[in-house]
Amino acid sequence: MPAYSFEALNAQGQTQKGFLEADSAKSARSQLRAQSLIPLVVTSVSPQDANGQAQGPIGRHTWLFTKRVFNTTGLALWTRQIAGLVTAGLPLERALSAMTEEAENEAQRNLNAALRAEVNGGAPFAQALAQHPREFSDIFTAVIGAGEQSGHLGLVLERLADDLEERQTLKSKLIGAALYPAIVSLVAVVIVLFLVGYVVPQVANVFAGTKQSLPWLTVAMMGLSSGVRDYGWLVFLMLIAVITAFLFLLKKPVFRQRFDALWLTLPLVGRLARGYNAARFASTLAMLSAAGVPILKALQAASETLSNHALRQDAQEALVLVREGAPLASALAQKKRFPGLLSMFARLGEQTGQLPQMLQRAAQQLSNDVQRRAMQLATLLEPLLIVAMGLVVMLIVLAVLLPIIQMNQWVR
Repeated sequence: MPAYSFEALNAQGQTQKGFLEADSAKSARSQLRAQSLIPLVVTSVSPQDANGQAQGPIGRHTWLFTKRVFNTTGLALWTRQIAGLVTAGLPLERALSAMTEEAENEAQRNLNAALRAEVNGGAPFAQALAQHPREFSDIFTAVIGAGEQSGHLGLVLERLADDLEERQTLKSKLIGAALYPAIVSLVAVVIVLFLVGYVVPQVANVFAGTKQSLPWLTVAMMGLSSGVRDYGWLVFLMLIAVITAFLFLLKKPVFRQRFDALWLTLPLVGRLARGYNAARFASTLAMLSAAGVPILKALQAASETLSNHALRQDAQEALVLVREGAPLASALAQKKRFPGLLSMFARLGEQTGQLPQMLQRAAQQLSNDVQRRAMQLATLLEPLLIVAMGLVVMLIVLAVLLPIIQMNQWVR
């Protein structure tokens, strides 16, 4: 049954807000009048109305104009809260009611109310979540469905929350490791452009009236400065065009797959990309298999979490091998772009009957290795960038000082 948010006046003239369930907006207004309330605003918060059209602030047609209700951190927190309520023995419908009352903003209240209306109408929780694909991925919904079927919804929700938090932690650490070098590089480029585009021309004007030959470094720097001032805008436009064309080509499956395959072969970042994607793949596969999802369906879902298209193709080819009867470890071992650690732990899991636990250990070790290598790379890049910036500034300063030193020698 659809859910509606309402704003109405009571007998004392005070405004009341809340949610109710009704077959239509007209029925919702009738319920309010039966409660001696005068309806002012009645808005659907369900994904579809009776005619199947998207309605309300969470309708599909608003995707391009509204932001998501939950970011990654918010979704992990919401999942953790629902898991706590369900594990404590609270029925799912009452848990969603509590989440509706405690929601931080209107969008979250509407989403929780819509989910509660679906569940209260007899729909499984996974089916209710599937009505909101922008907020809940197919993997999220599949895990919830497996948890409902196995009767361990609370435990599955806890694992989902753990997985979301671990992914966010890994992503935050990688971003943090790359942030400082990126800022240093940006500041260095701005300073160099300022020196070359403004300071060097000012110095050049001082020596323009002299007929003496200038040092080659000064002449080269003046030529570079003239090129930046005259053609800098053209270089900038060409750079924008190249980036735009590259982003367009990345949308082509064949080019994207070749580029991702080449990216994996790079000395440092390639290994980081392999480890990061393999950690996500192993973690998702462990969570799905632990929830009771069939291995073929779990492999298909886990492969779709891979951002690297070359690794995604390897995962799908491994799925074909498993479908034909090959063990998971053997199928993964044939794909050399996956780290050997993954197939090793998968083999141990198949031999001991503890595949989810072994895959989770593999994901943890891969995640730790990615974090360690990212920090080592950032630690190495920081002094290198500072030294490189110092060398460039030193060359500019020498280009300015050498003519002054030369003039002093002429005066003597």
